[in-house]
Amino acid sequence: MNKTGIAGNIGDGVRSDCRVTFQPATGGGIRVDVRSRVQALYGAAIESLAREVPAFFSIAHCHLTIEDAGALDFVIAARIEAALKQVTKTDRQFLPDMLPQNQYHTEKDRFRRSRLYLPGNSPKLMLNAGIHQPDGIILDLEDSVAPPKKDEARLLVRNALRQVDFYGAERMVRINQLPRGLDDLAFVIPHNVNLILIPKVESAEQVRQVDEKIAEIAEHHRLEHPVWLMPIIESALGVVNACPIAAAGPNVVALAIGLEDYTADIGAARTSAGRESFFARSQLVNAARAAGVQPIDSVFSDVSDMDALRRVVGESKMLGFDGMGCIHPRQIAPIHQAFAPTPAEIEKARKIVQAFDEATAKGLGVVSLGSKMIDPPVVKRALRVMALAEKSGQID
Repeated sequence: MNKTGIAGNIGDGVRSDCRVTFQPATGGGIRVDVRSRVQALYGAAIESLAREVPAFFSIAHCHLTIEDAGALDFVIAARIEAALKQVTKTDRQFLPDMLPQNQYHTEKDRFRRSRLYLPGNSPKLMLNAGIHQPDGIILDLEDSVAPPKKDEARLLVRNALRQVDFYGAERMVRINQLPRGLDDLAFVIPHNVNLILIPKVESAEQVRQVDEKIAEIAEHHRLEHPVWLMPIIESALGVVNACPIAAAGPNVVALAIGLEDYTADIGAARTSAGRESFFARSQLVNAARAAGVQPIDSVFSDVSDMDALRRVVGESKMLGFDGMGCIHPRQIAPIHQAFAPTPAEIEKARKIVQAFDEATAKGLGVVSLGSKMIDPPVVKRALRVMALAEKSGQID
């Protein structure tokens, strides 16, 4: 067992974080050394929290060194807990209060035009992400977190779910590739996560494993709200199995594609033209629509080329996708604009809804618009177009 635990980040460019060094001791009580950029204002408060966390874990003697770069309390607490758990075996968790505004749940068919990825071990990017109004915010435990940092990222993401204001965005977490990702669930499911992204899915059985583990945790904690699932297809085998993956369970609400890993798997370079991924993207859209879930496109990685982003999003909508991922807040607005319905789509939807309302008011069992019959799925799609137009500010 290690004699010293170290967690967190410090150095040039690091903000809203800290590095904690924890050393157990045989006497002397809890000794704390704080080196902070905001020492004069918050040094005493940081020291008080640094004493509170070890005491919670029944640690009477230790030496804590905290090198602080403006970390908030939930970050400091997560870093202290991560450091001491490298040295001390305990199942207890030091949980900050849950913000009242974070206790909402989301609907299965809500709009998911944009999902903003945030590294799960970088608190500075989490704090104000919600003000950019993405449809979803993803706290990522997978690719953006270095392997030695996985355990401490779990604690930081857990605390962020409780203490970061998401401003109404869907609260998402991307877990690690299975089987490791199954262990991530215990750290996020009890803390009102709305949706779990499952990376590198290649079979429906993997989705069911996650769903069953979530159900087990939910039963233990007496959680009643559903946790939605978004499998991510990132390989040739995943594309082949897209249909059963999309239909793997009632909590699957969307099917996403990850093109960086997919193109690497098929031995092709990812290009802006996208011809190398056309088959996979079309296959995914078809599988998602057949299963009644939302098809979600990959991220666009060049954050500086906004013209190319608009073109790619336009193609994405043309292929039938409902949304796509983004890695920078500046990508959110162009994505929302591109996925907004056109004036022609709004007008057509308006006529369908009006015809349906008029037929219903007359007690007619058959609804028609001109020479075309209108069935309930068409009306449902029209209502969704109208709702999206309202959300996009195009109509009242």
